[in-house]
Amino acid sequence: MNARVLALAAVAALIPSPVLAWGKTGHRVVAAIADTQLSGLARAHVREILRPGESLVDAANWPDEMRSDPAIFWQKTATPWHYVTLNGITYDHAPSEGDALEALDHFSKVLKDPAASLADKQTALRFVIHLVGDLHQPLHVGKCCDRGGNDVNVTWFGKPTNLHAVWDSQLVDEEQLSFTELAAKLERHMSDRQLIAWWDINPRDWMSESGEYRDTLYPAAADMPKPKKGEKVKKVKKVKKGEAVLPALSYSYVYRFTPLMEQRLSQGGVRLAAYLNALFDEPQVLPERPAR
Repeated sequence: MNARVLALAAVAALIPSPVLAWGKTGHRVVAAIADTQLSGLARAHVREILRPGESLVDAANWPDEMRSDPAIFWQKTATPWHYVTLNGITYDHAPSEGDALEALDHFSKVLKDPAASLADKQTALRFVIHLVGDLHQPLHVGKCCDRGGNDVNVTWFGKPTNLHAVWDSQLVDEEQLSFTELAAKLERHMSDRQLIAWWDINPRDWMSESGEYRDTLYPAAADMPKPKKGEKVKKVKKVKKGEAVLPALSYSYVYRFTPLMEQRLSQGGVRLAAYLNALFDEPQVLPERPAR
């Protein structure tokens, strides 16, 4: 890692850790869709960089899985690289600790650097695969100051959770499809016109889209629990002393937002393929693999 990346650790230690984006199913779906759209040259480079037998799908969740590593790089430095803060839909600049857009740019440069080691290129490619997915999760383009919906408490089919977790995993997994089943479903419903329209390698465009969608995801008055028949309606109802009733998300929320969730996964897959195809648009000098 370069000095700029390592220097971020001290500042990043002050940043609270969010739930990480899309969850395992969502990231695998994005990677599986991208895999069907890779150019031959991009596919060859991906195979040469990743470990033998490791696919885009295998690599997609690696940056989240490495959060169990006790090293400060994974516990502190890399944490803010999974999201951006966007007030409105226009991106200004990265904070001092870095963010997903800055990390994507850094790791893309590593992949283009002929002097980078194989280990660094492997780390870089896994992050690129992951970060493209992150930037398509609307709550990973968060607003000030609820940590991308982590601080918005709700219930999901009666169980306490938060809005960010709903979008990371619970909405994606509600139909109980495997990642291969969900990816195949989305590919079947993707038209050629959509593929052409979504083929975009500019991360700022993806972020602006997420910012536009983000504010529509928050619970509305319709999501508040309804009083039982004959129950007196109170302006502020309490379930426990000092605890307000949580918005109750269930079937109506699934009906409203599943199409958007599926669209963002589909767009993430298409953009990941477009981005990798652009990164590997010409043959590159590959680092030597260690002798086995």
